[in-house]
Amino acid sequence: MNGQNRADIRAGIKVAIVLKQDQRTGKTTVGIVKDLLTSSKFHPHGIKVRLTDGQVGRVQEILDDGTK
Repeated sequence: MNGQNRADIRAGIKVAIVLKQDQRTGKTTVGIVKDLLTSSKFHPHGIKVRLTDGQVGRVQEILDDGTK
């Protein structure tokens, strides 16, 4: 699942994000969502989040939505 819809993302789920400094390479960082920083319902580049370790980036993929 991609990370463009805010409704799909909530605190506590595991996601792959692209950090600002990695946008050119597309390198992803995996972590757990702490806060949602984008207020709009949809963003074409991915919803911006803060991970539990403090890193901020745009969600590229939802890895585990916690419903299992």
